[in-house]
Amino acid sequence: MDIVPNSQVLALAESEYNEFIKTNQVIHNTPQAEEVQRVGQKIAIAAEAYLKKEKESKLLDGYKWEFNLVNDPQVNAWCMPGGKVVVYTGILPITENDAGLATVMGHEIAHAIARHGNERMSQGLTAQLGGLALDVALSSKPTETRNLFLAAYGVGTNVGVLLPYSRLQESEADRIGLIFMAMAGYDPREAISFWERMEHANKGGEPPEFLSTHPSHKTRIEELKKYMPEALKYYKETVSRK
Repeated sequence: MDIVPNSQVLALAESEYNEFIKTNQVIHNTPQAEEVQRVGQKIAIAAEAYLKKEKESKLLDGYKWEFNLVNDPQVNAWCMPGGKVVVYTGILPITENDAGLATVMGHEIAHAIARHGNERMSQGLTAQLGGLALDVALSSKPTETRNLFLAAYGVGTNVGVLLPYSRLQESEADRIGLIFMAMAGYDPREAISFWERMEHANKGGEPPEFLSTHPSHKTRIEELKKYMPEALKYYKETVSRK
C-alpha cells in the first residue's frame, strides 16, 4: 500500500503552502521578488520541456506553479509538490545572481518532481507514526502529520525533526537541477560557484537550514563536474536557439 498517494500529497501541499504564505511575510514588487518569479518561471518551462522530451510529463500532473520570496533571514528555499516554491531572503546573498538562484530553484524543483519528499514522508510515517496511511494519520494525528510533512519538504526548523535527503536523492537532484537551469538558459557552471559560496557560509558555525536538509559533502562539487558535460550540452543547445 502506498502510504503517501500523490493526489493526497498534492492536496496537503496546497493547503500547507497557502497557510505558510498567509502566516509569513511575502515580498511583492521588488527587484528581488521579480527575480524569484522570473527565474522560477524559466526553470518551470525548462522542467516541462525536459520531462516532455523524456516522456515523463505525467510527473507534473496536478502542478500549478507558484514562486514566492519570503522575508526571513534563514538560508533556505524549498519546493512542495505541485510546484509550490518559496525562496527566503536569507539565501539571496549566497545566490548572488540569477544563475545562482537558478541553481537553488532547479535543485529544489528537481527534488519535488522526483518525489523525494514523498519518500521522506513515507519513511517518517513508518518511523514515527507506525506506518499509518496518510489520510488516517491526518485524521488521527493531524499536528504530528503536518509537522512531518513540513519537515519532509524542508520547511523551517521549528518542526522538531530533520529529515536529510539521502545521498542518492541529492545526486539525482543535482544532476536534474543542472539540466533544468541549463535548459532555462543559465550557465550550469555557475552551480559550482554557488555551492562553493554555500560551503563558505557554512564555515561560521551552525550550518544554514538549507544544508541541514541537504547534507553538504565534499563529493558534491566533484559530482557536479561529472554531470557538467551533459548539462553544458543542453545549455549550448538552448543558447544557440536564442
